[in-house]
Amino acid sequence: MSDQPQWEAPEGSWASSAARRRNMQAIRSRDTKPERLIRKLVHAQGLRYRVAARPLPDLRRTADMVFRPVKVAVFIDGCYWHGCPEHYVPPKTNSGYWSEKVLRNVERDRDTDRRLEEAGWLVLRFWEHESSATCADQIASAVSRRRASAARRV
Repeated sequence: MSDQPQWEAPEGSWASSAARRRNMQAIRSRDTKPERLIRKLVHAQGLRYRVAARPLPDLRRTADMVFRPVKVAVFIDGCYWHGCPEHYVPPKTNSGYWSEKVLRNVERDRDTDRRLEEAGWLVLRFWEHESSATCADQIASAVSRRRASAARRV
């Protein structure tokens, strides 16, 4: 028998075990593989942007890519965390907690979209499973259109 005490989840914790807790803490909130690939493709098209930045300083939410001069905010949403209609599978363990968490994420996403659009921003959302090349092309096209539109107003 080990002298190590049995692991217990902290009060109010979502972790069902120490291993689960380590696994969940290792999940990246930024610089995921889809994000990095899309950024690389957009950068190769000559576009520059901010990474993991707040589009609006008073809104405590960050976009994956921010093109501030033309007010374009890009989000690459993970299928699990943002409730992808094609790929989201409810968890078997602690399903009530996680399903509520994903639902809150989706509601926050819609609120973020609304607030940014009200402030004149174009919000682009992509799922992590979408083609990186297609996403990058759509981003570049949207940024170019916004630049051209701004240039015509001047």
